[in-house]
Amino acid sequence: MITEPLEFEKPIVNLERQLAELRDRAADSEIDMSSEMKRIEDKLTKTKTDIYRNLSSWQRVQIARHQQRPFMLDYVEHSFDEFLELHGDRHVGDDEAMPGGFAYLEGRKVMVIGHQKGRDTKENLRRNFGSAHPEGYRKALRLMRMAEKFNIPIVTLIDTPGAYPGIEAEERNIAEAIAYNLREMMMIKVPIVAVVIGEGGSGGALGIGVADRVLMMENAYYSVISPEGCAAILWKDRKYATEAAHALKLSADDLLDIGIIDELIPEPMGGAHHDHVGSANNLKSTVNKHLLELDGIPKPDLLDQRYEKFRKFGEFREKK
Repeated sequence: MITEPLEFEKPIVNLERQLAELRDRAADSEIDMSSEMKRIEDKLTKTKTDIYRNLSSWQRVQIARHQQRPFMLDYVEHSFDEFLELHGDRHVGDDEAMPGGFAYLEGRKVMVIGHQKGRDTKENLRRNFGSAHPEGYRKALRLMRMAEKFNIPIVTLIDTPGAYPGIEAEERNIAEAIAYNLREMMMIKVPIVAVVIGEGGSGGALGIGVADRVLMMENAYYSVISPEGCAAILWKDRKYATEAAHALKLSADDLLDIGIIDELIPEPMGGAHHDHVGSANNLKSTVNKHLLELDGIPKPDLLDQRYEKFRKFGEFREKK
């Protein structure tokens, strides 16, 4: 897959270009260039390892936003089978930023719901850049209640910069729609697994993020505010987004350390945008593992554990 390189990936791209030129030259001539190619291959491997194993929080945010990163429906295609999309919130209409429907995961029927972005202007307008309206969250809850009725587990795939903040969303009560989901998801009587696959922005993410297990792709981020928004508030200038990303502790590594998420799902070298199928296979096996673990928990205990999981967030102790 040909991907547009990020700024910090350009040394890798330069080495890959040099290697390709050497291979072409060797193929067109009888000169032995194997030692030179081996030297560049070794340097390329080392450069990739040094860059991708030491990514900053801001660099992970850039990867999470990459236009060629797999989106919700890409994961549905590669991780799930027989997806049947369901539409509408039965109040206002359908929201294409929040697809959802029945599917099979490793032979098990599930309800899969998530945010969907677009890769070009036309698709982004259709999907509203992954920012759902109130009807998106109301549709999500309708599908969750349907899953509960038929005793089917729920998988949510989170990838949004935030819920849509426009006037029409306010008119239709976006804050109430998200708050209602937070309350109702706490009481859904089937297992829920949420996965942050890209951007996990604010209440827009949390509106489908109340779950028994919260997982994150390795290069996703999950935060109450974007780094740019945080920088504009605290530093009075969006140019400090790099510092804000570090301060927010929004990466999967940081959130795993403080207990906000339950597991980090590894991505192929360089990020999910380099290998959609490999990333989808990792997501499939990890989600399936957690669903199997949740199967054996009685429903009253499941709800109690879900409640306690979220109640303990924000606890802290001061060092003496």
